[in-house]
Amino acid sequence: MKAVRFHQTGGPEQLVYEDVPTPQPGPGEVLLRVEAVGVNYADVMRRRGDNYPQESPLPFTLGYEIAGVVEALGEGVSSPEVGARVFAASGGGGYAEYAVAPAAGLVPLPPGLSAEQMTALFVQGITALRSLKDAARLQPGESILVEGAAGGVGSLIVQLAKALGAGKVIAAASTPEKRQLALDLGADAAVDYTVPGWEEGVRLLTDGKGVDVVMEMVGGDVLPAALKSLADFGRMVVFGGAGSHLSQLDSGDLVFSNRSIQGFTITQYFERPDILGETLGELIGLVLGGRLQLQIGQVLPLSQAAEAHRLLESRQTSGKIVLKPGL
Repeated sequence: MKAVRFHQTGGPEQLVYEDVPTPQPGPGEVLLRVEAVGVNYADVMRRRGDNYPQESPLPFTLGYEIAGVVEALGEGVSSPEVGARVFAASGGGGYAEYAVAPAAGLVPLPPGLSAEQMTALFVQGITALRSLKDAARLQPGESILVEGAAGGVGSLIVQLAKALGAGKVIAAASTPEKRQLALDLGADAAVDYTVPGWEEGVRLLTDGKGVDVVMEMVGGDVLPAALKSLADFGRMVVFGGAGSHLSQLDSGDLVFSNRSIQGFTITQYFERPDILGETLGELIGLVLGGRLQLQIGQVLPLSQAAEAHRLLESRQTSGKIVLKPGL
């Protein structure tokens, strides 16, 4: 079968489209014929060799959000049936024509959702909703600034914040097209975070008070600027770091305004399948009910994984990037 692997860390050119043996499902596993696999910034981090919680033994096949068809069952597995269309959030291996995944973690593909849509909903959707509820603790009437507001997670946060009753949603994005997309999705205003002093524009949009919540995913020089846009007692949630360099903070910007910063990752939620199932059910209901739009930015052949990484790394995309074998 064909797969995309990197044999050493580095730039997108390290992703090699090559022939590899088709994996075989072990006990408790199933073999999936991959229909679609999501591309995430975590993929970029592992390919580059950035600091990451899990190791990437070389050669390594990326791909954690896999939608596909069950082709074979491993020992001890009786369901789902061969031929069932399912979604798997795996530890890797999705950049391939076939992948194995634990049977216990499979989610049936809901009628009405395509394979591409499911890859845009699971990790990004759960990240968006749980970060708003658990980390930001967003309350009705509060104002919120959403960075990367046209991206896979940001575009969902914009919509979900409105659904949760946010008083004002301010989108931060780097191009007019991305800002317009965020406005179309329900943001009340939009700012360009690449312009020096943009945080003052955020304060003006909130009558000088600042926002109650900042959803931060850029890092670098953007994070300290966004911190200055927070109101007294405001909360910043850091759920990513798309910037290429570290942020430097003045502790006074926290202490003298009673602001707080909290990190968020979906990783520990995989240990709570009850929360994952409840959250996914809520998200699917919103999508099928027409209250949540999934933004599929680009669908590329598996063979163009390196190009997908280039686009994501250079922030030239809006919405989710999806790879499809066989295109």
